[in-house]
Amino acid sequence: MDTSAANHETASRSPARTLLFSVLTGLASLAVLLQGVWAGIFLEHDGRRDDAGGWIDVHARGADVALVLAIAATIVAVWRLRSRKDLWIGSLVLVVLLAFESYLGGLIRDDGKDALTAVHIPLAMAIMAVSVWLPLRARIRR
Repeated sequence: MDTSAANHETASRSPARTLLFSVLTGLASLAVLLQGVWAGIFLEHDGRRDDAGGWIDVHARGADVALVLAIAATIVAVWRLRSRKDLWIGSLVLVVLLAFESYLGGLIRDDGKDALTAVHIPLAMAIMAVSVWLPLRARIRR
């Protein structure tokens, strides 16, 4: 097989290989965005947890969804996009950040450690940045 045929085969498979990854990271990005919306809704209640309980629950379930999608994207990246080190490392970073963010959120919600909100919200901004970067990065052909 000549080099141009091998390059053509790789280029033709590349979009299909990144499609599943892009879909998963895109959905994770949407879940992260919705996290911000739901947080804005319950933060409106200014610390009155009883008034915001339903939205706090929605926010917690949204975190679970984002984490599952990020884990799935990481598995796809390692399994099908192993040569794209930027994608599998980036998706692994997203999983770690989301897991840590969920842990902090649980401490805030379940243990009343509201002071951790000062870390939780800026960390959410970093998560948003990574979750937007990943699907955009996947579009770059290598």
